[in-house]
Amino acid sequence: MPGTNLTREEAQQRAKLLTVDSYEIELDLSGAQEGDTFPSVTTVRFDVAEEGAETFIDLVAPAVREVTLNGDPLDPAEVFRDSRIALPGLLQGRNVLRVAADCAYTNTGEGLHKFVDPVDDQAYLYTQFEVPDARRVFASFEQPDLKATFRFTVKAPEGWTVISNSPTPEPRDNVWSFAPTPRISTYITALIVGPYHSVHSVYEKDGRTVPLGIYCRPSLAEHLDSDAIFEVTRQGFDWFQEKFDYAYPFEKYDQLFVPEFNAGAMENAGAVTIRDQYVFRSKVTDAAYEVRAETILHELAHMWFGDLVTMEWWNDLWLNESFATYTSIACQAAAPGSRWPHSWTTFANSMKTWAYRQDQLPSTHPIMADIRDLDDVLVNFDGITYAKGASVLKQLVAYVGEDEFFRGVQAYFKRHAFGNTRLSDLLGALEETSGRDLKTWSKAWLETAGINILRPEIETDGEDGTGTITSFAIRQEAPALPAGAKGEPTLRPHRIAVGFYDLDGEGRLVRVERTELDVDGELTAVPQLVGKRRPAVVLLNDDDLSYAKVRLDERSLAQVTEHLGDFAESLPRALCWASAWDMTRDGELATRDYLSLVLSGIGKESDIGVVQSLHRQVKLAVDLYADPAARETLLARWTEAALTHLRTAEPGGDHQLAWARAFAATARTPEQLDLLEGLLDGSRSVEGLAVDTELRWAFVQRLAAVGRFGEEEIAAEYARDKTAAGERHAATARAARPTPEAKAEAWASVVESDKLPNAVQEAVISGFVQTDQRELLAPYTERYFEVLKGVWESRSHEIAQQIAVGLYPSVQVTQDTLDRTDAWLASAEPNAALRRLVSESRAGVERALRAQAADAAAASA
Repeated sequence: MPGTNLTREEAQQRAKLLTVDSYEIELDLSGAQEGDTFPSVTTVRFDVAEEGAETFIDLVAPAVREVTLNGDPLDPAEVFRDSRIALPGLLQGRNVLRVAADCAYTNTGEGLHKFVDPVDDQAYLYTQFEVPDARRVFASFEQPDLKATFRFTVKAPEGWTVISNSPTPEPRDNVWSFAPTPRISTYITALIVGPYHSVHSVYEKDGRTVPLGIYCRPSLAEHLDSDAIFEVTRQGFDWFQEKFDYAYPFEKYDQLFVPEFNAGAMENAGAVTIRDQYVFRSKVTDAAYEVRAETILHELAHMWFGDLVTMEWWNDLWLNESFATYTSIACQAAAPGSRWPHSWTTFANSMKTWAYRQDQLPSTHPIMADIRDLDDVLVNFDGITYAKGASVLKQLVAYVGEDEFFRGVQAYFKRHAFGNTRLSDLLGALEETSGRDLKTWSKAWLETAGINILRPEIETDGEDGTGTITSFAIRQEAPALPAGAKGEPTLRPHRIAVGFYDLDGEGRLVRVERTELDVDGELTAVPQLVGKRRPAVVLLNDDDLSYAKVRLDERSLAQVTEHLGDFAESLPRALCWASAWDMTRDGELATRDYLSLVLSGIGKESDIGVVQSLHRQVKLAVDLYADPAARETLLARWTEAALTHLRTAEPGGDHQLAWARAFAATARTPEQLDLLEGLLDGSRSVEGLAVDTELRWAFVQRLAAVGRFGEEEIAAEYARDKTAAGERHAATARAARPTPEAKAEAWASVVESDKLPNAVQEAVISGFVQTDQRELLAPYTERYFEVLKGVWESRSHEIAQQIAVGLYPSVQVTQDTLDRTDAWLASAEPNAALRRLVSESRAGVERALRAQAADAAAASA
């Protein structure tokens, strides 16, 4: 039984047989406010290569009322099962299929999601179809290479707005009849329906005008900074059209901030949906605006790479996502007027650390993954697909040259517009423009898993390592892949820069020399550096051109340990911070020493995104990687430092807000908790710190987690903020309370009931798991393994994945947790997707045990 799965072989067979021409989709959403289902009628016109062939069309629906194929009725009871409608006896040439069904609204963020805003009690709908969920709304051949045109006709309640891929028409009797789309894939079609608030503008260039729209719920309208969003959007239009040499391929561009969205955003053609947490209700740091801008640009880049030209099958998902990630950050770095020219620092600091973590899990895989079926792709939206892929594209740009890269991309778009491609199509275009043979490069970088380590080997004529360099080489290592991972360690070609840094007269580390070269094989000599004076710091992979772990030589490490905050530029600081974090995760640097390093340098760190990453990493390290005997001491040290920085940071600035959140996350002494309470009730203050709605909730959640606040205080806070966000925050606070009753209630609401919407379930899970409640949570380890397989088989993918990952006993860092996991993996026979998620979580506990041992050893050294 296929269930809701689809294999690559099935998709290939269907693609050989069919050419899909058009869909006409009629949806009656007039009962959306109260109803659970909606009528859906689909008419599909398609051509078939051979007479009498059989195939199937996909549909996930509670009921199918009618199936008519080429004018002949088929019995739904006979042809509809396992989310498929069998289509026997097809005609060679043109076929016409009509399917009438009752489809279901969801609260899981998949298909047609329905949300009721507690502020106005109005329903708000939006679709989310990637990977295989258009079939939850209309009958479809659900695979990316069967493109077609789509004509939507939608009946909606009075006063509502309907937005889709085509320009929004004037409704007649509350019926919205859209013009057909260009030829696109099913997964990027979209409908957004409800009484949404909107702001409109235009993008004008070379005599063409593209209408722009921004939408959100009316309850968020006062917070919608549309001018800033339009500004980033226009910068993206300018930069992408110039670099791609191809005009924006759709008629209009709407961006819709929607509730309870599972991802960051989705690249529906001309109708991008974005999580509405990006409409900021309270003060956030500039890092949040930078991340939002990257998301906006990422989705805009997809209009060309993904929507105009689309992967043939999901094994090239990585290229889709990596290209959008690379070009969005390149746009932020280079577009005239960009607020974030330092975006490559953010990339090194956040995206690449995600990639390095993912690449050291037992589930690591080549960038070009083997996607056998839909189950494979659903768990492959990971740090390899997005972050390692983008890192390797950055390496490819350095390897072939930026101008050559974009000339190849331009040829690719022109050659394959509104079609489907494979990786070889892009690499062929890049070979033409660059003259480089990319087959060897592709095999080494895209078809193998794992990460390399680069170390400098330096000899000088001074006895203490100073003086003139007499020998300089770069050693490349290929560590063994994690246990369980497929493949062999691989040495790769790297295009890197070597940076020399010295202290200037003002005590800043400044670059005095930069050498760019190709590294290949185990040892690469760098004769051009021989004869030069040895600097204070030698930094491999300067400018972050390649993807590799970098280690410092002994002298450089000593200098960086003392002066990490003194680098004049943000990118080398970020690279050194990332190296220190990587060493901590690998057990090469004790958690206590990492904490000391951060405390010595973070006060000089100007990049707020790096500061906030360090906050998260320190908390993770102390919670999970520290020797348990030292954990409380280290937490106390960190929290006191956070409070000091909070009080000394610039009043009203980003750093003050970041330190307020860091302090709240670990406040523990009676005096510290008194301060949180005082900031909430107004009896205490910190100059310049606005204790606004979101910051209040951070304080309330911490006070609930330590037992200071109970239901009365949480309910009172929710009464101040009776919004969807307030509901989620209150759910987190309730689940965080340190009582057996609170944990049992939270567990039951997630595991024993399936009523919670996706976003509320996520909020409950985040409150349930508290790192300082290990004993209270210990009984849930066994309960997790008892229910996991049943949950996986009975819930939708998004909901089941939240539970499988979020409720895994990651805070129980013991050998017993590993043993219990191994026993479950051996006996439960989970499918490949669930096995992968559990194995990844297990690897986190295993890594934490090693790091704890390293920290304990440092204490006794």
